Amino acid sequence: MANRREFLKTLVAAAAATSLPVQQALANSGTDGQRLAWKNWSGSQISHPQTRIAPATVAELQQQVRDARGVIRAVGSGHSFSPLVPTDDTLISINRLSGVLSHDDARQQATIAAGTRLGQLGGPLEERNQALINMPDIDQQTLAGSLATATHGTGAGLQCLSANIEALSLVTARGEQVQCSRDHNRELFDAARVGLGALGIVTDVTLQNTRPYRLKRVSEWMPIEDIVANAQDTADKYRNFEFFYIPFAGMGLHDTQEFTDEPVSSTEKFDQNDGARDLQNVRDMLSWSDTMRRMVLQGILKTIDKEVKVASSWQNYTSERNVRFNEMEYHLPREDGLKALMEIKEVVENNFPEVFFPFEVRFVKGDDIWLSPFYQRDSISIAVHRFFEEDYKPLFKAVEPIFRKYGGRPHWGKLNTLTGADFKTLYPHWDDFRAVRQEMDPDGRFLNRYLKDLLA
Repeated sequence: MANRREFLKTLVAAAAATSLPVQQALANSGTDGQRLAWKNWSGSQISHPQTRIAPATVAELQQQVRDARGVIRAVGSGHSFSPLVPTDDTLISINRLSGVLSHDDARQQATIAAGTRLGQLGGPLEERNQALINMPDIDQQTLAGSLATATHGTGAGLQCLSANIEALSLVTARGEQVQCSRDHNRELFDAARVGLGALGIVTDVTLQNTRPYRLKRVSEWMPIEDIVANAQDTADKYRNFEFFYIPFAGMGLHDTQEFTDEPVSSTEKFDQNDGARDLQNVRDMLSWSDTMRRMVLQGILKTIDKEVKVASSWQNYTSERNVRFNEMEYHLPREDGLKALMEIKEVVENNFPEVFFPFEVRFVKGDDIWLSPFYQRDSISIAVHRFFEEDYKPLFKAVEPIFRKYGGRPHWGKLNTLTGADFKTLYPHWDDFRAVRQEMDPDGRFLNRYLKDLLA
């Protein structure tokens, strides 16, 4: 039983990303005179920066920006799949700008350095009698990277992390530090909350938090048809709700969280690192019969007991993941998301028998941020994955038209094929953002080739 349970849990681990440490070598070239390659954690994005910088202070960062040549891009954990980071000129790591800088107990706010990893934030905030209102599920993401791309957790009544920003500071293309907030520099604030790293390099962020809280998480395997039939009601009933679907299994993992005063506890934990390979082996061994593959997976999944964990919010939200893949994720109008999911399921199971990574489905409340994919729209987020050693392009090419048919907006950090003209139709404030960007960085120092094509 233990081995089966470990196996199934790790299948779900494939639906959330790990983060491999970003290369932080300060040398500008290898010993053979060749530039060292920078890669994101999945290996899908590669560049050869002439200069790599890792400032320890904001003052160092300011001077390094002034001195830098060519295109400047900032990088945190290297977790984005889209080509936001790559540059062959100057790459600046913000990982040394880390920690809780100050807090306001009365307002339940905290100012946090931009390079702080989410997994390093829960404990320090709890020591200050605070907690994030909601969290994404990957512990190695940096705060700045998460905010720049509108990274989100799940919860029909909860917004993406960027919606909780009260103020932020950034270093401009001229090396100056600028502040903005809800009451100061409002246009910059509206643009910078999801800024794609195109306005400047964020150095610190003030977040609206809440008091620490405890969550009871219940994870249970169910037939996918039952999960989908009740998903809208379930999302409204629980504080946090998401589910995963295992292709060719007919089953999904139903995952809910709710406030609780119960004592901290946990059922048997599952290993999160070996299951994806096991699932790959099941695919390979049963490639001759999708029917047999479904029967075997269903037979195993139905024997798995539900998992229950009671813990502080930050201990239930995030975890370390060590399974690599590439990902496409779109955010669709809530009323259309489940229809799109079932169409994607049909396309994948009719045309891509090699796919074994789960789909992930989450709920997110709308907000008022210019480039948030959730702008003025409650959404269902659907993520499709492909193992990092395999070609993701055919799968993503097949499912992206479904996302687009329903007016989906892609996650800024995930793979997509949209152009600037496409984004202009999806975002009412697209030209407002471009105007602020032009004012902040008229020479395009923060625009790599991808962003220049979209924004310049």
